[in-house]
Amino acid sequence: MSAIRFVGAACALALSFASLSASADVVVGGSAMFPQKNIVENAVNSKDHTTLVAAVKAAGLVETLESKGPFTVFAPVNAAFSALPAGTVEKLLKPENKAALTKVLTYHVVPGRYTSVDIDKLIREGNGTATLKTASGGTLTLAKNGERNITVTDETGAVADISVYDVLQSNGVIYSVDRVLMPR
Repeated sequence: MSAIRFVGAACALALSFASLSASADVVVGGSAMFPQKNIVENAVNSKDHTTLVAAVKAAGLVETLESKGPFTVFAPVNAAFSALPAGTVEKLLKPENKAALTKVLTYHVVPGRYTSVDIDKLIREGNGTATLKTASGGTLTLAKNGERNITVTDETGAVADISVYDVLQSNGVIYSVDRVLMPR
């Protein structure tokens, strides 16, 4: 009888650990990111992504990024936007530049859900690089820089480092990047 209780207790403990890991939160920009929330619901709470969130709102992409997806988003942090030439962000946020802003933002979005394990596998299969098609129709090239770091190269040749990996969402996955990626 005690063996049955032990097995039952072990199963209950295993289920508890499984449910804890499924609800474990990643902290980005000082806020917990909840895997049961969508990309927008989590991003609005990150202090590191306020410029990106403002840009997504200005481009009218909130509804899209709240949809089922799945999407993989390479999300530039505020410092990445600050590193752009003076006036670039302000210019892109103007209503008359909505098409250009939308193109830049959708260039950071890849249809599908790609975890770092998936990306690493694609890089190995591609003999050191992987190319992903963006929602804007452009391409991003991913490669390894060392054992763990994955870099993202845009069509202009600029290279971004991923600073936060695998922020799982109900409709995809987010990576924080240190550069605004630019299409041609």
